[in-house]
Amino acid sequence: MNVKNALVILISYALTALLVSLLIPWLKKLKFGQNIREDGPKAHLAKQGTPTMGGIAMLIAGTACLLGFLIAKKEWTASALIVFLGFGGFGIVGFLDDYLKIRKKQNEGLTVRQKFALEILLGILIAILRVLATPYGATFWIPFWHTRADFGWFAYPFIVFIVVAMTNAVNLTDGLDGLASSVTAVVAAFFAIVAGGIVGSRLGGTFSLILLGMTLGFLLFNHHPAKVFMGDTGSLALGGALAGVALVTGTELLLPLAGLIYVAEALSVLLQVGYFKATHGKRLFRMAPLHHHFELGGWKETKVVAVFTAVTAAFCLIAFLGIAL
Repeated sequence: MNVKNALVILISYALTALLVSLLIPWLKKLKFGQNIREDGPKAHLAKQGTPTMGGIAMLIAGTACLLGFLIAKKEWTASALIVFLGFGGFGIVGFLDDYLKIRKKQNEGLTVRQKFALEILLGILIAILRVLATPYGATFWIPFWHTRADFGWFAYPFIVFIVVAMTNAVNLTDGLDGLASSVTAVVAAFFAIVAGGIVGSRLGGTFSLILLGMTLGFLLFNHHPAKVFMGDTGSLALGGALAGVALVTGTELLLPLAGLIYVAEALSVLLQVGYFKATHGKRLFRMAPLHHHFELGGWKETKVVAVFTAVTAAFCLIAFLGIAL
């Protein structure tokens, strides 16, 4: 790692940590506390009232750092807009969801229909930009085969699926202290290496470094026991950011491999719901998403976070081999 890269991480880290430290007292004063779902693990009821919407700090810090890079390098391109829409656009959707939850004083903000409508709209805009205004067009890199496949018109719905699925998968992962932050920090480091070192995308590499610093800065206050939660503001922004980086570097199909934990968390919910309906009330997991299954099995939050982060690191290495070899 060179000095410039280290400086990007340090600035992002310091700015995020500073903003979170300033935001926590303000969130407490406004009584923007987390509403804990009653059907969740009983141990989590003690977290009721913990300040949420800490993702605002990440959103501001990440946007400021990204703007600084774009101004300095004059990279006002379609790829830059994709990253902005992914990170900022989904962050705003998350903010609306969080705000309505607090205003209603319940664990539901935007309706499912409203939320997905906004996410799909952003996904469509990103897909149009990716296909029509980037060098990759409708092609996608196939890991391990070292070739690009042209998806034709199917590229549009495929990109929308990637964006919406990733943002919601990261959102589902954000259920334990420090889990989403830790896993995302590892995935961001992976994309920083791939984008900056192998693909040669200055924008993708730099923004990945910003994400790495940002998640580490937030983790300073989000590790167990968490002093603040990121809320949907943070989790949707992180999911959108990762999808954006993958899209502007043409490495979309590495994302589910490097982010296997996100995929597992989302699949656990889908499987749980499907199995529950098919068996008229039986459960496949103790509780979904997957991290709650292990938690109710006796694992401490810190152990779940440590294991899930280690698994992420292992699969990032496998994903790296998929493009490097």
